[in-house]
Amino acid sequence: MASKTLTNSAHEPGYTCITFSRDGKLSYTGGSDSLVRIWNMDKDQYQEPEVAYEADEGITTIASSNDYWLSGSHDSEVRSYVHGKPDLHGLISKAAGVSIRDLAVDPAGKRVAIATEETTVKVVDIKEITNVISLAGHKKCVRKVTWHPSGNLLTTSSADGTVSVWDISGPEPRIEKTIDGVIPAVADPESTDFMHDCSAVWHPSGGHFYVSSRTHDIVVISRPNWDKLPSFSDSSITSAITALALSVNGLYLASACKEEIAVWSTQTRRILWRHAGTPNAIITQLAFSPSQNLLAWTDNEGILTWWREPVPAGSPDPIKQSGAANIQDGSIKHKIPPTSWGPDDDVNMSGVDSRGIAAGENGDGNEYGDDWIIDDLGDGMEDEAEGNGKTEGENKFVKEMVSITKAQPAFQPGSTPMENKRRYLAYNTVGVIEVADQDTHHIVTVDFHDRSARKGYHFTDHFKYDVAYLGERGALFACPPEQEHSAQVLYKPYGTWSTQGDWEYVLPPNHRVLGLAAGGERPTKSLRDPSSSGGDIQGQGNVVVATSAGDLTFLSGSGMERIILGLEGEFVSMAAAEEYVLVVHRPGATTIDGSQGLTATLISFEEFEVLQQKPLPIPKGHVLKWIGITDEGVPAIYDSSGYMHIMINFRRPNRASWARILDANTLERKQNRDESYWPVGLSKDTLMCIILKGRQEHPGFPRPLIQELPVRVPFRNKDSADASIEESVARERVFIDLARDGLEDELTNSELDKREIELDKSLIRLIQSACKADKAPRAIELTKRLHFAHSISAASQLAGFYRLLGLQEKIDAIKRWREEQEATPLERARERRRELEQEDRCMKAPKKPFQDFEPPRKIERPALARPAAVVEHTEFTASNATARAVRTRVEAQEYSWTPPPEGKRKRDTEDEPEVQDLEREHHKRCAVGEASTPIPSPKKENPFARKNVNGFDTKRNPFARKPELDKPIQKSESFFSKVEAVELSDKDKRPANGKGKERERKDLPRQTTLFGLPSKQPPESKLKKNATTGKIPGVESQGSNVGESQTQITDVDMTETLTASKPSTFEDTLVQPHEVDDVVETQPIDEDEEPIDWPESPQASGAELVEE
Repeated sequence: MASKTLTNSAHEPGYTCITFSRDGKLSYTGGSDSLVRIWNMDKDQYQEPEVAYEADEGITTIASSNDYWLSGSHDSEVRSYVHGKPDLHGLISKAAGVSIRDLAVDPAGKRVAIATEETTVKVVDIKEITNVISLAGHKKCVRKVTWHPSGNLLTTSSADGTVSVWDISGPEPRIEKTIDGVIPAVADPESTDFMHDCSAVWHPSGGHFYVSSRTHDIVVISRPNWDKLPSFSDSSITSAITALALSVNGLYLASACKEEIAVWSTQTRRILWRHAGTPNAIITQLAFSPSQNLLAWTDNEGILTWWREPVPAGSPDPIKQSGAANIQDGSIKHKIPPTSWGPDDDVNMSGVDSRGIAAGENGDGNEYGDDWIIDDLGDGMEDEAEGNGKTEGENKFVKEMVSITKAQPAFQPGSTPMENKRRYLAYNTVGVIEVADQDTHHIVTVDFHDRSARKGYHFTDHFKYDVAYLGERGALFACPPEQEHSAQVLYKPYGTWSTQGDWEYVLPPNHRVLGLAAGGERPTKSLRDPSSSGGDIQGQGNVVVATSAGDLTFLSGSGMERIILGLEGEFVSMAAAEEYVLVVHRPGATTIDGSQGLTATLISFEEFEVLQQKPLPIPKGHVLKWIGITDEGVPAIYDSSGYMHIMINFRRPNRASWARILDANTLERKQNRDESYWPVGLSKDTLMCIILKGRQEHPGFPRPLIQELPVRVPFRNKDSADASIEESVARERVFIDLARDGLEDELTNSELDKREIELDKSLIRLIQSACKADKAPRAIELTKRLHFAHSISAASQLAGFYRLLGLQEKIDAIKRWREEQEATPLERARERRRELEQEDRCMKAPKKPFQDFEPPRKIERPALARPAAVVEHTEFTASNATARAVRTRVEAQEYSWTPPPEGKRKRDTEDEPEVQDLEREHHKRCAVGEASTPIPSPKKENPFARKNVNGFDTKRNPFARKPELDKPIQKSESFFSKVEAVELSDKDKRPANGKGKERERKDLPRQTTLFGLPSKQPPESKLKKNATTGKIPGVESQGSNVGESQTQITDVDMTETLTASKPSTFEDTLVQPHEVDDVVETQPIDEDEEPIDWPESPQASGAELVEE
């Protein structure tokens, strides 16, 4: 920047003031030495100015009009002098023994407003001093007065912290608006704060004014509604603003503070240029020259400074008028953008030609510098006043400056900049790392809050470390590259048992360390003393290094490189926990509306998996101030707007969200206080921080104490009497869920149970309030949130106490519903976790738009799938029919049978096959490839068959004939229907008529069971009766007595049929009576055959024989 600064010790130390003449050729300065000096602006600082000596005490204010210049002093007199001369013209006013505080001449140069230590402001006609208007109504003295560009309004800034706007256009003055809480209240005139310029500086358009606030920023107040517009603020300004000045055309606003003088753009509210102020001096007044590119100021050291060309030549001129700066006051509306082929105009009175290039511009298209974008729409987005529909300059092609949000640079949590050769490299709940600059080297001091667990130390640093992190297992340092030395990282574990515990990691040349983090488990014992037995077996933690190469390097606590991960976008900050690292980065770019576009990513130390990735909920126009890990291991962030957020559900993949648990602006202690908070740590109910006063951005030295502030969820409903209980319940519920997510499958412990009991107590109090207010729905809702059955019983008792019987019944129903559930709440929680884990197995990380080119994933829908046949190879399938027939014939030849003893054996219930299950299973399954062929039913086992004897299988009937392969085995409807079918098939041996059949059947002896029942002939009536009931003549059901008829056979299964060429043998399958299953095997014997001598059936263990 080609600028030149001239200084001159114009007055003695003390309050000093300055003003310019209306034409800008002269400047007037007054000081505590009671002198007023007149400076020629065409000469340098070595000139000999003219001096006015008439004041008896120090000069407090100077004002200029067209023909005169005025001065006020502590001697209570306002004097007028001839323009440009030290010649006294006369007295304008004389107060009664009080100091003159400020003078302001109206734009027409005819009236002067006089502020004194009295509460009344006087408006005096300069040419007719007897014409006086008094403005009474202030509670304390008025410090500053300023005029509206129209001359109809006067603003007064009082010592009580109020700004009043007076309308003096009518016959009687009146207060149009009083604005409170903007400027600081200063009661002591002798204090240094009373020197600060708290004037309301009006914009030339008259639509708004600027005033320095008690929060150390610049507030903009618009008219006619007197609303606050977005303020001017910058993070580099850390002290009170002491003076303001506006350029003639209103494009630039100059502000002064302890550190520097800043020149702002009034359109973008950003600092364009800076200039260092006088060390240890307070700038008392600023002024722009009305005719030159010059800014002048005075300070309490009596020094006058001229800053020539504060606005560079390539930027819009601060003197010449611009259409963008001449917006009239009143309501505004947007104009339609003009066409690009509009008529060409000559250069207008605003100094802008038809091409939209201001006079004095270099024409290279970069008139606003590198930090700005030019609006090529002309005045399409320019605002037009409603009064006359035109702007003052009638300019249709004025280019506007559009702000781009400045990207937040990388920072280390808990670090501060170097100030007075001291700084903090790290400040967290573990300890503090302090650095003292000794010019040639640094002295690094590491101190801990808990000195019983860790031992502090200090060392000499010749590398000048500028980045550090204090972890649970060690301290981490990094230095920048310098000349031939590359950047390197130093890790110093705590209490290491090895003499070579410290290690270094050197980066490639030209690489810088942007951030550090060291994570690890909290120590279970003291780390002060080294242990010869190996020390703590939990290890030395994990180290993460963020470099300028756009990567994250993971190292073990012993210095072994594990992996290097690429980082998307720009790195901003990071913090480490026990099992993961929280990395904040900017994947894209900032937005034009003030958003930083930051994203938080959680990466595990074990598998380097991305556990979560969530954008930060930082309001537009604000930046991230701190990130860290809570005492419960939860990620937390704090921004410049005062919001504290934690990431809930962060242990559940792709289910995390940011929960706001604190708004620092709503804290009780902040009300009516100008302070901010610098976080150090966070727990579920306490914020550990350092309280900063005013615009202080970071703690200084000596080290301040850590303060504890209560954490409160910023709920908006504060009128309710139970608001505090509701807030504590909601916050405790969040942290209980976070603690449960960190447990294993047990999902609870004694500590969580105690916390849930206390939570139920709070809910009971809310239920009591709901019952008292007769709010049954609210009480039911709260009851459902209770955790334990006895808590629900207490809620029911409360409803009964308040005689809410209907509510009590509903609460009792909730309790019964809880008790009837098979799963307990803990079991349901386990089931919910298993469901989430099952979903997470197939859940992929969300992809960005237009980057997923893979085919859609197959969706499994078992309910809609086509049924698949099951091939089951058993003894009874069709493919095994031949082998089964051969085995049957072999068994029939090898084994013989002995007749069983008389009597009946009771079936062992353990040997009963489950017929219904077998039939159901058969209907469900079918053999593939045999769907067109009838499948024979499985051959059911006879429970009365002989068991294996000496290793031989005797359970098959040796007299069964060879089965027909293609004939299915079907269940018959009755026994006699099958017998008749066999007899009809043998025409040679059976008579054709039915009577012959009956006679033959009567003459044939019958063997009814395997137990050899008596072969007596049943009566005719009984035979007919049994034929109707389906029973076999002469046979009783197994398991029942002869005279009893409780059990009867309802169905008989025939497994084989007889042919006429061989003796017939029937083998029954299982039948299912009402209570027990009975199986009956029968075989009709031909006339020429002798009865078969059946072998004796072996006795089953535990079986009882029932006598006939």
